[in-house]
Amino acid sequence: MSRIAGRNHLYVPGPTNTPERILRAMVVPQEDHRSPKFPELALSVLTDLKKVFKTTEGTIFTFPASGTGMWEAALTNTLSPGDKILCSRFGQFSHLWADMAQRMGFEVQVLDCEWGTGVPYDQYEEILRADKEHKIKAVLACQNETATGVTSDIGRVRKAINNANHPALLMVDTVSSLVSIDFRMDEWGVDCAVSGSQKGFMLPAGMGILGVSPKALKAMETATSRRCYFDLGDMLKNNATGYFPYTPSIPMLYGMRESLNTIFEEGLENIFARHNYLASGVRAAVQEGWKLNLCAKAPEWYSDTVSAILVPEGFDATKVISNAYAKYNLSLGAGLSKVAGKVFRIGHLGDLNALSLMSAIAGAEMSMLDNGINVTPGSGVAAASTYWRTHAPQAK
Repeated sequence: MSRIAGRNHLYVPGPTNTPERILRAMVVPQEDHRSPKFPELALSVLTDLKKVFKTTEGTIFTFPASGTGMWEAALTNTLSPGDKILCSRFGQFSHLWADMAQRMGFEVQVLDCEWGTGVPYDQYEEILRADKEHKIKAVLACQNETATGVTSDIGRVRKAINNANHPALLMVDTVSSLVSIDFRMDEWGVDCAVSGSQKGFMLPAGMGILGVSPKALKAMETATSRRCYFDLGDMLKNNATGYFPYTPSIPMLYGMRESLNTIFEEGLENIFARHNYLASGVRAAVQEGWKLNLCAKAPEWYSDTVSAILVPEGFDATKVISNAYAKYNLSLGAGLSKVAGKVFRIGHLGDLNALSLMSAIAGAEMSMLDNGINVTPGSGVAAASTYWRTHAPQAK
């Protein structure tokens, strides 16, 4: 097949589009990561990342890794083999974190929930109340389940833990939510906050980011899980003076510095409002225009970073995705695991606006029509247009 002219339209929920100014900031000569000047870059990044996590008490770590590596770092630095973990599974990524914990030798109590819903707050509280001996050492929660387009309320998870008067650590996956959906590490008492560079930060994949509370750092003193590369103790010693215990990716650090600059220029609250505004237009296209359903079962679960769209019974979403890529140079997210072939996903996070999202809506609509799905031509674009023309982003 011949090359398709024009750029690829990337609307998977990560990696996201990288702004030109960030790409330019990453094109730098290599330098000595042990030089006297290097700490200026490293410490500015580590310090300013705290603002994004909304923490003054926490410590931020960055690794050459992905969010998966940060899952492992959170578990191994704070827990001991055989420790009990409470978690819930309602999508591929909440499943994978639970699977990792099991494979690493922890005792994992998994609550299986319907895909399209999120964290079962009341069940968490009930189980924690019943755990009189406090055998549960950590509670896991996925703030945004990327596979199904579901966002959970981490404030309610903290409330469940507090209502049960339970000392368990709260660990949260913020990979597809941080810098796009409000996250409050200190206010919500999050002990380990896992994230990565390739979504809200608008960077290439390759930097894992972990926020750690004083309580979690204290737990490190008695945790006996084996760790080496992800040992936060080694990081603490080196980061204190602006260095790393290994060779960091210098271009990624420059990219993160520029990413943080763009974030602070727009303002976190404005970014959250923009994402809600754009997501609402996509949802209007899906529900009002195409008359289709989201995988998320109710508005309380709707994600402002990714929409998983159910194709009608008897149709294959993978064909919609492959056709969109081959014919229109549009990259849509695939359905994973239980929803494979049932949904396609539109990622609406990072560096985008209403007009850029129009291309995703139009391309998805054309590909559905090509595959015989009976949507009215132009209906998705019209519904999104109506929403975006009659509304404005509202910062809280």
